[in-house]
Amino acid sequence: MKPDWILVANATHARLLQRERGSPMVVLKNFEHPQGRTKVSDLSDDRAGQGKTDHDFGGAAYPPRVDSKHKEHTRFAHELIEHLERQAQQGSFRSLAIFASSPFLGELKAQLGAATSRLLSGTHDLDLTSFGLNELEQRIERALAR
Repeated sequence: MKPDWILVANATHARLLQRERGSPMVVLKNFEHPQGRTKVSDLSDDRAGQGKTDHDFGGAAYPPRVDSKHKEHTRFAHELIEHLERQAQQGSFRSLAIFASSPFLGELKAQLGAATSRLLSGTHDLDLTSFGLNELEQRIERALAR
C-alpha cells in the first residue's frame, strides 16, 4: 500500500513527511527558502514610482504592485508544488495533507496541479514548521482526527 504524505510549510521552510500505518512518521525531504526571510528593500532594486494617465490633468495611476517578498513566496510555493506534482504523477503516495501558514497556504493551493489535487485529502491553516518530529506527529494526528 502506498504511504500518505504530509507537507508542513511556511514561506521559508517546508518538510515533506511520510506516514504509513503502524510506523512512525519520517521526514522525506526538507526544503529551505531563505529568500523568503529577506527584507523587501533587499530584494527589490527599483524604487516606487508613479505613472501618468491620459484621463485626468496631472493625474497619476498606481498599478497594483506585487512586492518582491510576495514573489519569493510564490516562487517557493511553485518549487514545492512542482515536486509534489512530479511525485503524484509517478504514483509515489496515496494521499496528501497540507499544513501551512494562512497566506502561504493560499499560495500553495493556487498552484496545485491536477495529479496533486486528486490526491489532496485536506488543507490545514496551521504553521507546524517549528516543532520537532515527535511533537509534530502528535499535532498532525490531532488535526487529522478532527
